[in-house]
Amino acid sequence: MHTLGTSNSGYTYVELLLAVVVGGLLVLGLSGIVGNTLETRDAVVGKTDLNRSAAEAMRQMRHAALHSRRLLLPLVDNPATNWPENVREQTVPPSPPIGDSTLATAVFAVTLPEGTDRDADGSPDADNDGDGRIDEDPPGDNNHDGAAGLIGIDDNGDGSVDNSPDTLYDDDEDGALGDEGNNGLDDDGDGSVDEDLGPDLNRDGASGVAGVDDDGDGAIDEGDSNDDDEDGQVDEDWYDVRVFFLDSGVLKVRSAVPWDSNGDSAVDGSDSVESELLHNVTRFRVERVAVAGLRATLVDLLIEAADPVSGSVVSLRSRVRVGGAL
Repeated sequence: MHTLGTSNSGYTYVELLLAVVVGGLLVLGLSGIVGNTLETRDAVVGKTDLNRSAAEAMRQMRHAALHSRRLLLPLVDNPATNWPENVREQTVPPSPPIGDSTLATAVFAVTLPEGTDRDADGSPDADNDGDGRIDEDPPGDNNHDGAAGLIGIDDNGDGSVDNSPDTLYDDDEDGALGDEGNNGLDDDGDGSVDEDLGPDLNRDGASGVAGVDDDGDGAIDEGDSNDDDEDGQVDEDWYDVRVFFLDSGVLKVRSAVPWDSNGDSAVDGSDSVESELLHNVTRFRVERVAVAGLRATLVDLLIEAADPVSGSVVSLRSRVRVGGAL
């Protein structure tokens, strides 16, 4: 007769405890691996998105320059000041200003590319009077926005924005009103050419060009001296502006539009739309490049941005010729 013994096939308390501990360690290890994998994925995605956004921002600035007739900002360096107007650089955190300038700001502004037609009416937005020509009869406030220089922008890099309301005809914010003629010369000796035109563009006291039948109608110098195209209207075709600037680490673009965007019952240079191009910008630099013997206007553009997740930095630089695609 055999005696039945107790079975030893079950787990002891110690064995179960060890199994739980080992399992917990495995779970912790796996969760760490998964967490690191997710962090790596997020960093890669963030860096990829940053590179894509930076490339698109640079593309838009290049396109604006290549299809524009006129670079508005930066200005040429003014020998009378102790800071460089032709180099505009801004960083986050802010870099100290140079010389007597009180705030370091960066800005890139051109006249609206002539192919822009946001209201889809078949006419370029920059042709304000619909006569088939662009920028041929600007007022003393060249971009017709009611402010000195470009509204909301420090044009000459001195740290001051729009100066004061009584200087709205001061398009380069140098304190003088309409001190340039449309003649390809530096009339006021500040290094820039034709950057602050008066309502009579060529300053000859005649409608259009003195002694010339500008509009081909058989009459010479008819009408007001501020009627630069002799069409019977005065100051009706201003400079429409596309401006790129930095605002609290965000690169933005503001573009003129041919409708009343601000609700003041008028369509002028103060009407615009604004959009964000690139976040987490740490540096924005624009330089108007002077090349001996070259009449073309060149601009160096630099943007740097940092991904807040990975800390990686993207840096893009490009040199572009204003009007190079026209």
